[in-house]
Amino acid sequence: MTVRINPSILTADFANLERELGRIATADLVHVDVMDNHFVPNLTFGQRMVESLQRVTPLPLDVHLMIDDPDRWAPGYAEAGAYSVTFHAEAATDAVDLARRLRDIGARAGLAVKPGTRIEPYLDLLPEFDQVLVMTVEPGFGGQSFIRSTMPKLGLLREAVTRQGLDIWLQVDGGINEETIVTAAEAGADTFVAGSSVFNGGDAAVQIAALRAAASAHAH
Repeated sequence: MTVRINPSILTADFANLERELGRIATADLVHVDVMDNHFVPNLTFGQRMVESLQRVTPLPLDVHLMIDDPDRWAPGYAEAGAYSVTFHAEAATDAVDLARRLRDIGARAGLAVKPGTRIEPYLDLLPEFDQVLVMTVEPGFGGQSFIRSTMPKLGLLREAVTRQGLDIWLQVDGGINEETIVTAAEAGADTFVAGSSVFNGGDAAVQIAALRAAASAHAH
């Protein structure tokens, strides 16, 4: 199984983003948290920032939309060049239709679920998505503690993906460090969003390598 490490720039130094992106050159993708101060109680980036990031990093952008009305706004991020656009099941009016539109534009389509959202209603819809993001903290702020009770959802997803023979990335986001990444990998995740443990841990390349090694040793 391929392990992917996607550092979240939510914990980067916003005043020096180009430099910060250079620090994570060994990552697989750059995770960009878009928040609208409605779906979650925080406000971060918008589409113009995504377009700017595209110009200063060769890494593909993994955009996570924590916003209301993604049916309206998500396609714009795909059109802006995002490699992957993930929206929340709790916010979308028609998740399947939106995923199909994102794919038609050329982006990977991702579905995200909050810690308290059941995954069972979406298991039969998995072929419509390229990625499923299981939030391991409540969306909205960085630096929260990993919620271990979300791991059974990952197990259900991994079982369903394997049974259906699908090529879907299973991503986790929130509280990921060298300890919790092992727990998530053992539960079935293969794509890991890490913020504080990468940007605040000294040499970002060393931190990325350590996370990759820890996950790879325990991946399904």
